[in-house]
Amino acid sequence: MSRFASFDFSGHTALLRVDFNVPLDEAFRITDDTRITAALPTIRKILSDGGSVILMSHLGRPKDGPSDKYSLRHLMPHLHSLLTGADLLFATDCIGPAAVAAATSLKAGEVLLLENLRFHKEEEKGDAAFARALAGLGDVYVNDAFGTAHRAHASTAVMAAEFPRERRMFGLLMEAEVASAERVLHQAQSPFAAIIGGAKVSDKILIIENLLERATDILIGGGMAYTFLKAQGGHIGQSICETDRLDTAREILEKAAAKGVRLHLPQDSILADRFDTAAQTSVAPSAAIPDGWMGLDIGPEARRSFTEVIHQARTILWNGPMGVFEMEAFQEGTLAIAEAVASSTRQGAYSLVGGGDSVAAVNRFGFAGQVSYVSTGGGAMLEFFEGKTLPGIAAIR
Repeated sequence: MSRFASFDFSGHTALLRVDFNVPLDEAFRITDDTRITAALPTIRKILSDGGSVILMSHLGRPKDGPSDKYSLRHLMPHLHSLLTGADLLFATDCIGPAAVAAATSLKAGEVLLLENLRFHKEEEKGDAAFARALAGLGDVYVNDAFGTAHRAHASTAVMAAEFPRERRMFGLLMEAEVASAERVLHQAQSPFAAIIGGAKVSDKILIIENLLERATDILIGGGMAYTFLKAQGGHIGQSICETDRLDTAREILEKAAAKGVRLHLPQDSILADRFDTAAQTSVAPSAAIPDGWMGLDIGPEARRSFTEVIHQARTILWNGPMGVFEMEAFQEGTLAIAEAVASSTRQGAYSLVGGGDSVAAVNRFGFAGQVSYVSTGGGAMLEFFEGKTLPGIAAIR
């Protein structure tokens, strides 16, 4: 049973760490509220029990203390529209007299949003005194910010120790994130296909090495595929390549072969004569790309073979796009993967999509509701699948 779901928040003030680090346009309007809407069930449960909520979050990376650009007050109009029926208040600081006064006068059913935690350098330093000051504002600590779980900051890890075990817990979003990630990493049904994309091998070395111990198939797309192809002696033209990682790529290929893990590289690629939406395009074998051309997406043969592997899988992890899907001419590979993952999910596979670009892709192509779980935590999910202990999870457990 979920500790959060079974806890009665009546009469309690819950300090809720959320990840409201959302993108804003020049007029400070939210352009993607996914992270906010993901936290709403947790907020509503506390309020419906008869508790009050103090929301803590960071926004952006302010360098020199408070600045209007990074103020959480810009989120207030949208939060008002989402939390209809609840009184929403704002504190001009997250600690100190303004925060204490607002927290002390908070009534059941009210929500208080604290100012940006990162206006204080002590937050990112994991300062114990700062954590204690935050903890003093409420009597229950709830961490629902999976996106920051890999940071040992004051509000994400250190302040948990200020609360007894029965009054520190994950929120509903964090519970779901952790359960989904652990299901894929520790309870995966075989065949287990891991789809890894993105530009650089260096960003994904640790996750690939950890998955070599668990996956039956690893499908590699995106720019990083060309480092592997060159490591095998392929001719990749002007495609992106980390020449300092060729030995690493060869080692990964050798480890995969030794462990019996099938590592799939794209047989063919969609090429461009320059990195531009108006570029000339062509198709060629991925290991025989002419000089002057670069691979910007997986080709039709690769789409077919990758789809076959995904359709046979019982567990699927997808992290990273297959190409420059933001450009229409190079989105077919990522779209094909999204369709295959959704189709396999309908046939009973368990699928987890995580990492900013993969999530953006399933949202853009309309498949977010057709996979088992879409993670809100890019860096946190990556570190989890690298096998690292996340401070935000360890602090609660």
